[in-house]
Amino acid sequence: MKQHIVILLISTMLFSCQSKDSSTFKNKQQRYPRVRAAMLEKDSSLRKLFADQGLVYPPHNLFIRVFKQEKVLEVWTFSASDSNFKKVRDYTICRTSGNLGPKRREGDLQIPEGFYHIDRFNPKSSFYLSLGINYPNRSDQILGKKGDLGSDIFLHGGCVTVGCIPITDDYIKEVYWLAVQATSNGQVKIPVHIFPTKLDIDTIKHLKKKYATQETLLKFWENLQIGYQWFEKHRNLPKISVNSDGIYQFSTSSSP
Repeated sequence: MKQHIVILLISTMLFSCQSKDSSTFKNKQQRYPRVRAAMLEKDSSLRKLFADQGLVYPPHNLFIRVFKQEKVLEVWTFSASDSNFKKVRDYTICRTSGNLGPKRREGDLQIPEGFYHIDRFNPKSSFYLSLGINYPNRSDQILGKKGDLGSDIFLHGGCVTVGCIPITDDYIKEVYWLAVQATSNGQVKIPVHIFPTKLDIDTIKHLKKKYATQETLLKFWENLQIGYQWFEKHRNLPKISVNSDGIYQFSTSSSP
């Protein structure tokens, strides 16, 4: 009996600490003028946007999806009532650099392609506000140029890029504030999936014709297509891992 009481007390303390840490994160972010401005300018309109679509606000689980060729960044939120993700809205990517294909070395101007997550919040960015992604991930480390992969890939404001994803100052205010709230509500990692284009069957056929001599690139895109089609079919995210060859592997994952 005493053992059960001790376990209950420890669990309660851990939950209390996690809640306090999440709340503290939001409060710390609001100390920065640009984050406060984002909140004051965007919170009401975002609340209405979510309400109009029957979505819970503030969000608890976000998912970001990027299509390089279409220059679109999508923001999704998990709907507990439907047990799947619902799209919040699309944001136009102001500018892209490089070509279709993954980033494999520093200075190649490429925007990465693959499965990532937000790993940094920069409220004092040179590009207004920015959200860092965890490039290079394990797949990049295996398939990229060893010791020369580059780093510091961000979703950010402005309209300049050498491998990052700029969506203008106005749009980054919304995406950044949504990310702050989701993190404050307990989301540990916000997934960011970056694709060359929408990898449906017809698009893959087109890519195979256009890039017929680039077998390695086509195999990489076919690997990404599995993750793309999984979400398209289920509106849920798979559990993603990377094998020793740098290939993404997908398995069933529980809902957020």
